[in-house]
Amino acid sequence: MRAIAISTLTLTLLLSGCATQAERAKAMQSEVDDMIKVYGPACEKLGYRSDTDPWRDCVLRLATKDSLERSRHDAVFTNCIGHYGFFQCSAL
Repeated sequence: MRAIAISTLTLTLLLSGCATQAERAKAMQSEVDDMIKVYGPACEKLGYRSDTDPWRDCVLRLATKDSLERSRHDAVFTNCIGHYGFFQCSAL
């Protein structure tokens, strides 16, 4: 799970391309702050003490779970049939 969260954060950095290092760091900090605001209270309700490693792990797991669920709903599937020179594609 941590690997997915880390890869998501890495992808965010890569997509920011032309931004300076300070701008990317600020954007990443903002993303982390948002995750803490959204998922932190839920992890506290689950019994994790705030600002502990298990609490941080809980925040990352919930954020990753939510991200995966959103990506499943937003997925577009493309099906192409045909042969060289002619393809018929449809998106679902």
